[in-house]
Amino acid sequence: MPAATMDEVVALAKRRGLIFPASEIYGGIANTYDYGHYGVLLKRNVIDEWWRAMVFERDDIVALDSAIIQHPRTWEASGHLAGFTDPLVQCLGKCKRRFRLDHLQEEAEARGEDPAKVVCPVCGGELSEPRAFNLMFETTIGPVQEAGAAVYLRPETAQGIFLDFKQTLQYARKRPPFGIAQVGKSFRNEITPGNFIFRTLEFEQMEMEFFVPPDEAGKWYDYWRQERLDWYARLGISRERLRLREHTLEELSHYSSGTADVEYLYPIGWSELEGVANRGDFDLTQHAKFSGEKLEWKDPQTGKGYVPHVIEPAAGVGRTILALLCEAYDTDELGGEERTVLRLHPSVAPVKVAVLPLLRKAGHPEVAREVYESLRTRMSAEYDDGGAIGRRYRRQDEIGTPYAVTIDHQTIEDRTVTLRDRDSLTQERVPIAELADELGRRVTNRTPA
Repeated sequence: MPAATMDEVVALAKRRGLIFPASEIYGGIANTYDYGHYGVLLKRNVIDEWWRAMVFERDDIVALDSAIIQHPRTWEASGHLAGFTDPLVQCLGKCKRRFRLDHLQEEAEARGEDPAKVVCPVCGGELSEPRAFNLMFETTIGPVQEAGAAVYLRPETAQGIFLDFKQTLQYARKRPPFGIAQVGKSFRNEITPGNFIFRTLEFEQMEMEFFVPPDEAGKWYDYWRQERLDWYARLGISRERLRLREHTLEELSHYSSGTADVEYLYPIGWSELEGVANRGDFDLTQHAKFSGEKLEWKDPQTGKGYVPHVIEPAAGVGRTILALLCEAYDTDELGGEERTVLRLHPSVAPVKVAVLPLLRKAGHPEVAREVYESLRTRMSAEYDDGGAIGRRYRRQDEIGTPYAVTIDHQTIEDRTVTLRDRDSLTQERVPIAELADELGRRVTNRTPA
């Protein structure tokens, strides 16, 4: 079963300033969201963990940050201009809303209904004939619209990597197998069914293209399928709610010889977290054809070259965050009252430790500030002296803070503090002099997946 309902996660995210609708004072824009303070910290931690796994703990992948606006020919070569479309239908009844036909048909099949007889899910009205619309946002370069000035906001980060393949070969001193990784915004003008941040108009991708000798593509495809599944487990997601789903022949893109989705059991059902695709040599071959540049690797010893094949693990930051929130959301009973808690893994928790002075009498705030200042240079820490201690604990539990440090009477006497664990609720005395090191060990401890 899913770990939480979507309504519970959405309500907590808004209440605690993680994620909330964008432009809300003007009524909002469908499927756009802002990240508050704790959401920003959570997002940054997720991205940092991805960079750690992809670049900092390996020596065969380099980083890139390519431009959002690429030359228009990029999207001709990649096939996005001609084929990046969705089937759009409009309700002919009362509500006049628009929907993606394929989404309505998938939902009908899941309910055991005939997908050829779908109607408007809002008012039950008849639907129009489907028409194709391109998902890319178009804009213009320069102060006026004129022929030849049309450009597009990128719908994926991958193409920038392929455009910079030759440049990267020249400076990075790498040879296949090696990868190029980047994190960045992408934009798709999708008709979306809601579901919070699962599918949005602008989103961040964590994408890596791994260039391999053609005869090694199958081996590396298997490797990256398992490696990416394990990464989510290391972030604290239960393997019972993770799976690898291989695409059928009918689902495969024309250039792919194999694609698998890492799926998570969201409240909306099993859905894609990340795709891992064996893209062959399609992308480099296409860009070589359209640009006139040779995009291949040559052996400096023999002079022989080849166009590498590409294995692509492509993940969404928003979908990863949503999975982590759904997985971490929990309730229990404490002191006769229900407690809501986000059991986030310490590596991604927005705040690692909260410092809570028990009293405001002389000595307590000063020592608490001293402890806080000693911790904040080592990890994300928060000082909280507002309200009763129980209320402060609940506040920190709801944003996922794994540890809380309480300064009390005994602290003034012997320079020890109470260290509280969010999940076990155990409390132990720790000397202030040893606190930073102890928390450092706990926060950075990564158990094998």
